[in-house]
Amino acid sequence: MKLLVGLGNPGHTYNETRHNSGFAVIQWLAQRHQVAIGTRVLSRLDGRPAGVYGDYALGQETVRLLMPLTMMNESGEALRELPAGAQDVLILCDDVHLPLGAIRLRPEGGAGGHHGLQSCLDVLGTEAVPRLRIGVAANPLPRDLTEFVLSKFTSAERPLMHQAIAQAAEAAEAWATEGLEAAMNRYNRTQDAPT
Repeated sequence: MKLLVGLGNPGHTYNETRHNSGFAVIQWLAQRHQVAIGTRVLSRLDGRPAGVYGDYALGQETVRLLMPLTMMNESGEALRELPAGAQDVLILCDDVHLPLGAIRLRPEGGAGGHHGLQSCLDVLGTEAVPRLRIGVAANPLPRDLTEFVLSKFTSAERPLMHQAIAQAAEAAEAWATEGLEAAMNRYNRTQDAPT
């Protein structure tokens, strides 16, 4: 099983914000494959729902789409009961250090200041976790990054981000079926969006 974990904040208030780019990829894949994301993952700490998921078959592989239900900074709680090892997990998240619309796959590394990604790495106990980062940057970056990542995309930015979400979904499926190296070779070479 391959697990795609889209990071975001739950609730309508956060729909279509920069920080919910990981959620957007999961929702795109769920719609494409007509997957109901409704099976709950309960928190080991207090029994509350920590995430929801749905599964689908992709070639010979089962793919699980997971969306944490905690706020972003506690996203890792949904990963405490994993059906797979850390190398079979791909975390999808926004990145303010990548140009708007660019995507990057990486095999491992630190969180780069992303608290949701850090929470996942902490729970998994390793930085050797594949991740797909989706660029949401503006040029120049505002000083208040918290407010910035919780803001919605402008009407001018939306077409580029819709394209990036679709491309990130394709890259995630390539990772699931062909492996990380093949997916990196294909999708990390795509053009960077203008900033």
